[in-house]
Amino acid sequence: MRFRRLRMNANIRSLIRETDLKITDFIYPLFVIDSPNVKNPIPSMPDVYQLSLEYLLEECQELDKLGVYHILLFGIPAFKDAFGSSALGEESIVARAIREIKKHFPQMCISVDLCFCEYTNHGHCGILQGESVDNDATLEILGKQALDLAKAGADMIAPSGMMDHTVLHLRKVLDGAGFIHLPIMSYSTKFASAYYGPFRDVAQSTPSFGDRKTYQEDYANRREAIRESLNDEKEGADILMVKPALAYLDIVRDIRESTLLPLALYNVSGEYSMLKLAGQAGVVDYEKVMMETMMSFKRAGADIIISYHTKEVAKLLRA
Repeated sequence: MRFRRLRMNANIRSLIRETDLKITDFIYPLFVIDSPNVKNPIPSMPDVYQLSLEYLLEECQELDKLGVYHILLFGIPAFKDAFGSSALGEESIVARAIREIKKHFPQMCISVDLCFCEYTNHGHCGILQGESVDNDATLEILGKQALDLAKAGADMIAPSGMMDHTVLHLRKVLDGAGFIHLPIMSYSTKFASAYYGPFRDVAQSTPSFGDRKTYQEDYANRREAIRESLNDEKEGADILMVKPALAYLDIVRDIRESTLLPLALYNVSGEYSMLKLAGQAGVVDYEKVMMETMMSFKRAGADIIISYHTKEVAKLLRA
């Protein structure tokens, strides 16, 4: 056998290519801030911004021109308290953003990150009991947050806090309110990772004490990672997720081989920034390495890629 026979020209190589990228595989994260006329650059994340509502709509217009119709929305509130109360209600910044986007860009598919770390003054992902997050009390406010965002017009709920039985509770709340067709994309396997560092700059969600290791997963544990996702499938998740991506492609493959559900991965801030900064320093050919990295995600088994590179990928795929 001579393997090179099928590599000798571009047409043959494309004919037998096993894995392909398309822009509909991608979800683009956006950060909306509850403040007027703001477009704050994030030094640790080149080309990523905190956006007020008017700039958020400008961003959606650019995405529309690029053929990007899937976004993941995060909120940065005007005030924070111990209970994350600014995340709740029809006037929360994310609820308002959903309504504005749907009014101007009805074709945009809006997933909403469901968590409280951006909204609490302590930076943890729920209600505290002492210095630990109270799992079941946090489920109650997550249900309220999900219902508020569902009523605002969200297309998908994406709980990220890693509380036990989140999916089961949300499914009960949403179904009971008539939102039986609203899907849940669970952050089902989310590790306690140092790769999240730059995200905490843009989301302003660094914990004021301790860390998140009591609820996010130990990155040394493979079998537990698979169990977490399979449990969320059993509880009613429609899409599973692995976060982060690059250092966890073995976990992506493990879960892909254990479930028939759609599988997402989150190409997180630290991964994005490392590649951006390496390109700016001339260490790598940025565009080529970026596309190679995206292909590795699909090859590992991901159906959906959540990535800050999405706009750049869209431009290259359209070229």
